[in-house]
Parts: sequence; C-alpha cells; structure tokens
Amino acid sequence: MADRLTRITTALAVLLVATVAAVISYRHAYELVRTHGETGITARLVPITVDGLIWAASMVVLDASRRKQPVPTLAKWSLGVGIVATIGANVAHGLNHGPTGSLVSAWPALALVGSFELLMMLTRNVASSAQAEPGAEPNSLTPDEADSDRSNVELGSEDAVLADYLASLSGPGRPISQRALSERHGIDRRKIRQIIATVAQD
Repeated sequence: MADRLTRITTALAVLLVATVAAVISYRHAYELVRTHGETGITARLVPITVDGLIWAASMVVLDASRRKQPVPTLAKWSLGVGIVATIGANVAHGLNHGPTGSLVSAWPALALVGSFELLMMLTRNVASSAQAEPGAEPNSLTPDEADSDRSNVELGSEDAVLADYLASLSGPGRPISQRALSERHGIDRRKIRQIIATVAQD
C-alpha cells in the first residue's frame, strides 16, 4: 500500500512539473518563432512539434524497454534532436537578457525533459514490478516440465502394472485380469492391453 501511494504521489508530482514546464517552454518557443517571421497557426504549431517529438520518441523507448528489445536508432536520434531543439529555443529566447536570462529561460525546457524521463523511469519500474509478481504459484511447472512430469508418472504406472502382471503369472491360478489392473492403477484398459502385449512380445 505504501509503495503504491509513493508511486501515485510521485507520478502526480512529475505530471504537475511537466505540465507547468511544458506551458512555459511552449510560450518561449512560440514567442521565438513569432519573432523570427512565422505568424498565426504556424507559429502556434511549431513548438508543439518539438515537444511532441520528445514525447513520441520517449514512448518508443519505453515500449522497447518493456518488450526487452533494443531501442530503435531513430527513436534515440529523435529524442536527442527534440531535447536539443527545445533547450536551444528556450536559450535563444533568453539571450537578450544575458547568460542569466538564457539559463532562466532554459530551465523550463530542462525541467520538461527531466520530467519526461522521470515519468518513463517510473512507468518502467511499475511494469517491471508487475512482471516480477508471480501470476501463479512459485512452484508451478512450465508446460514442458508438466509434460515431463506427466510422462514420468505414466512410466511409473506402467512399471507398476508390469510388476503386478508378472507377479500374477508366477502365482496360483490365472494371471490377473486386464479389468483388475485397470481398476487398481486407474489406467485405461486399452493401455493395459498394450502393456501386457509388450510382455508377451518379450
């Protein structure tokens, strides 16, 4: 319960920081695009392509991690280009105010990228924990192990049938009947007949 509460509060904090940082970063990028010749809907959409690229690449990286597959090269490059672009746009927005202004202006972009990565890390950890929790009993057998175990049981039963049948051959009276062997060992009479047939062939 405590772990779940910690994950929930952490996720909420990360989402809050990411939302605030995204709004500020978007505004910086929008003002930069608008002051460099773009207006209207173009100026409003260009910043979305930058942060959207980071989000899309992060999702691909997360999916590859959860599937335990190598991260596609395009996703790595897209993530890197998106991070450089959003930080560069925010730095350029604050250049008029000197190095301090650039640093202050770049901080929301850094917070946004960091929030993305923290959210991806949290998601990966939750997925890993879910996979680590056993869906079945710890001592449950795999299908191959179950088939092997079943085969061993069947072989043991056949040996028991053979032992009873051979013992009845040397005893008084006729050999034990197939029906009696079937009821005693819980094996189909057809299987009993096959087992006895092997003895007859030998």
